[in-house]
Amino acid sequence: MVNTLLLPELREMLALSQDLELREFCTALNAGRTAEFMEGLDDADVWRVLQFAEPERRAEIFGYFDEDRQLAMLADEPAAETARLIEEIPADDRVDLIQGLPTQAVDEILPLLPTSERRDIERLRSYPEGTAGALMTTEVAKLAEKLTVSEAFDELAAIARDLETIYYLYIVDDNNLLRGIVSTRQLVSSLKHKSRTLGELMETDVVAALAGEDQESVAEKVERFNLLAIPVIDSGRQMLGIITHDDVIDVVREELTEDAQRIAAVEPFDDDFLRIGLFTLSYKRGLWLTILFFAALLTAFALRHYESELAVNAWLVWFIPLIISSGGNSGSQSATLVITAMTGGEVELSDLPKVLSRELRVAFMLGGFLAAFGFLVALFVAPSAVAAMVIPITLLGVIMCGCLCGVTLPILFKRLGLDPALMSNPFVAGIVDILGIVIYINVARLILG
Repeated sequence: MVNTLLLPELREMLALSQDLELREFCTALNAGRTAEFMEGLDDADVWRVLQFAEPERRAEIFGYFDEDRQLAMLADEPAAETARLIEEIPADDRVDLIQGLPTQAVDEILPLLPTSERRDIERLRSYPEGTAGALMTTEVAKLAEKLTVSEAFDELAAIARDLETIYYLYIVDDNNLLRGIVSTRQLVSSLKHKSRTLGELMETDVVAALAGEDQESVAEKVERFNLLAIPVIDSGRQMLGIITHDDVIDVVREELTEDAQRIAAVEPFDDDFLRIGLFTLSYKRGLWLTILFFAALLTAFALRHYESELAVNAWLVWFIPLIISSGGNSGSQSATLVITAMTGGEVELSDLPKVLSRELRVAFMLGGFLAAFGFLVALFVAPSAVAAMVIPITLLGVIMCGCLCGVTLPILFKRLGLDPALMSNPFVAGIVDILGIVIYINVARLILG
C-alpha cells in the first residue's frame, strides 16, 4: 500500500543529502511502516534510503516489499551489495529471493557469501517447490537436553539474534535427532528451578513435518494443533529446520486462491492476476472453457434427441432455462460447500453417507419450495393443470440430482487422490444440465403421454 504522507519530506531529504534525517527515518518507525512510507519512491530512491540503515535493519525493511519490487531494486546493484543484503535476510526468504534472480547474478552472488550460508542456501534450494523443506528456515533454537534451565538462558542469549523465532526450543541429542520440545513459557516458568535440565522439562510427543511433505498437509497440522511453528525432520528424525506461522499463513492464502480459481473453472495462476501474461491468462481460462464448451454441446445434442417431444409441446421450451439454471445453481452451491468443508478439514471421505443424507433432505426442502413457485407459473402457460405438473416434478428431481452430484463428485475426486476443487462449479453445472434435460423430457413423456 502506498502511503504518501512522508513522500515530500523523503524526496527533499534525498535531494539535499540529509544523511542524519534519513538515518533517523530508517530507525525511528516500525520496519513495516518504514517500507510503507517508501512505496511511492522509485526503486533507485528506495535503495538509496536503505543504505542509511544498519545491515540488519536494512534487511528487515527490505523484507516488507513484495518480491517483484525487491528483484527490481537488486537488478542493477553490484553482486557484492546484494550478497551483503542476502546475508542478513532470514534463510527461507533469502532462498525465495535468490530463486527469482537471474542465473548469472546468482552465480556471482553465491561465492561472495560465507561458506555455511552458501551451503544452507543450496540445501534449501534442493527441496521441491511446495514441500515442507522448501518452506522451512534453518534458523532454529536447537538446544541439548542435558542443559539446565540456567545454561539454556545463557545459550539463548548467545544465539537469539540469529533466530527467526524463539517461541519453541527444540531439544536434540548429540546426533541432531529431535528428542522433544520446550516452550519459552515453560522455560521462564522454571526459573525457580534453574538446575532442572531441558530433558526433564521437554514434551516428547512432538508434532513434526517431513521434509518432503506437501505444504498443504503442513498447514493443516499447524491449524489443527494451533502451533506457532512446526519442526521439519527427515525420515531418520534428524532436525532440519522449522516452518513458522507467517509462512503457513502464506500457504493457506495460496491454497485458498488456487481452490477458488479451480472452483471457477480456471487453471491456477503462477503469478498475480495483473502481472500474468495475456496469452497465459487466456490459456488457463480457455482450457476449462473448451472442456465446458463440449459439455454444453452434449446438452444441445440431448435437446436435439428430444426434438419431436418439444415440437408437439412447444410450451415446454419456455421452461428449459429455468430447469437448467435451477439444477446447475443447486449443484454449484453443494459443490462449493463440500469443497470448502473438505479444505477446512470439516468433512472427511468417511463422512460421505452422512453428507449425502443431509444433502438429500436439504435438496427435498429446496426442491419442494421452488417447485411450488414453478407450478404456479406453469398454470398460466400449460394447456392444463395436469400438464403443468411437469414443471414442479422436474424441478424437484433436477434440484435433488444437482445437490447430490455437487456433494458426491468432489468427494469422489478426493477418494481418487485428486484435488476436489477440480470438480468445479461450471463442471458440475454442465453435468447437471444434461441430466436436467433428460429428466425434464422423460417426466413430460410420463405425464403428457
